[in-house]
Amino acid sequence: MPIKRRQAPFRRLAGSRYLMLAAVATMCARHGGAEEEWPQFRGPHAQGHASGTHLPITWSESENIAWKVAVDGRGWSSPVIRSNQIWMTAATDEGRSLRAVCRDTDTGRLKHNVEIFRLEDPGSIHSKNSHASPTPVLQDDRVYVHFGAHGTACLSSSGQILWRTEPWPYNHRHGPAGSPVLQDDLLIFSCDGTDVQFVVALDKRTGQVCWKTDREGPMAYSTPLVIRAAGVLQLVSPGGDQIVSYDPLTGDVIWRFRYTGYSVVPRPVFGHGLIYFSSGFNDAVLYAIRAGGRGDVTDTHLAWERSRGAPHTPSPLLVGGELYIVSDNGVATCLDAVHGSEHWRKRIGGNFSSSPVLADGHIYLLNEEGVMTVITPGTEYQELAKNRLEGRTLASPAVVGRAMFLRSETHLYRIQRDPAAASHGSRPIPSLVNARR
Repeated sequence: MPIKRRQAPFRRLAGSRYLMLAAVATMCARHGGAEEEWPQFRGPHAQGHASGTHLPITWSESENIAWKVAVDGRGWSSPVIRSNQIWMTAATDEGRSLRAVCRDTDTGRLKHNVEIFRLEDPGSIHSKNSHASPTPVLQDDRVYVHFGAHGTACLSSSGQILWRTEPWPYNHRHGPAGSPVLQDDLLIFSCDGTDVQFVVALDKRTGQVCWKTDREGPMAYSTPLVIRAAGVLQLVSPGGDQIVSYDPLTGDVIWRFRYTGYSVVPRPVFGHGLIYFSSGFNDAVLYAIRAGGRGDVTDTHLAWERSRGAPHTPSPLLVGGELYIVSDNGVATCLDAVHGSEHWRKRIGGNFSSSPVLADGHIYLLNEEGVMTVITPGTEYQELAKNRLEGRTLASPAVVGRAMFLRSETHLYRIQRDPAAASHGSRPIPSLVNARR
């Protein structure tokens, strides 16, 4: 059996997905303006939820595209957005030049293109990776960019480099991948190499190391998640063979849960008192564990686990009482988030690296071949549309207001129901009336 349950004392909430959608809207309103930005990997609350409205569910190269601009260099960092600026990273000159790139949200016009690091030898990367895959983080008028072992930097919103670090002493082997997170005055990220593994926190104002905590295990490429569970602030960081909870202000270990896995990529999600995460390669297992405890909680805090359809790369998506996952080979599954039982499973086609997004009451699933499948959240599979754009697509989309921003290997798109409203004098790509909305 693919599902194993252990000590799961929670009850399913009636109409839970609608309660969750309402809660997300309320949370965004309380944070004031959070819905108008996408400042980090997986959005304002790091869970893949957007509060955008009136988004299209159908598009193509000639329909519902406000603008499309070519991007220089290669990179799989996701777009991040704040104050009419879109920031991404890119690598040019065969990975020797690592850059931060800023474009205007309204027109796609290039505003800044700054070289952060110049390398003699960037090293090898995995065929699905790039030399610029970690997603930047935005806060106030600062842009934080990270390139794995090559180093980390902070820029102003005007494109001035404020600080940058030396290379980090570890071998990331397949290239950089995991993204940084911000908590209070700290910029935190995981460095899990083939040789050494550690988690480090920098003073976001200076780039100086505030704490560094070593750990053991195989290489990993995941992005940590900051949560508050049972009144305790925690930085939850998946690594090789274990997921560890740290005090984000000190780096002290709170608890750890052990498993078998390496090259862990998906970012965890949190809800119902449970942390949902995948164990990585070779045989991925999706785990749901309770967020409390101290020390080694492997034998005490597992709620359920599932091997069938578990992702190696895309992060999970939690919507109310349902957990949605998509495997790297294109099988989407909807699970009961509390108990782990399966509602539905559907092969939607293609290969997947991008993480799913909830926006405007729909779930958007982007495969590597440029096809976005749009479904309705629920315990029965309901597909609304499939949309294709040109080129390879491994970066996760960003949603702000009424627009979705999608990065392909060669272009950046602004997808919108009324393209002319976003053009502000630029010449939009001709669009057709969206018959579905």
